[in-house]
Amino acid sequence: MATTVNMSGAKSSLSRLVKRAAAGEDIVIANRGRPIALLTRLPARRKKIPWNIYKGQIEMAEDFDAPLDVFKDYM
Repeated sequence: MATTVNMSGAKSSLSRLVKRAAAGEDIVIANRGRPIALLTRLPARRKKIPWNIYKGQIEMAEDFDAPLDVFKDYM
């Protein structure tokens, strides 16, 4: 369940709220009792895979882009 904080409370204690959000707590920021924003933790970044990870391990046939004869029996 998210904690609700009003706008003036969020402005005066933003760094504390950010620390709580970073710890996994969802914080709803409200203006005059109406929720307007959600402060939450960002998802962890996925590790990028280098483009050349399989360099020298994959072979491609010379005719890999040649037209296929898969429909010749149907024509």
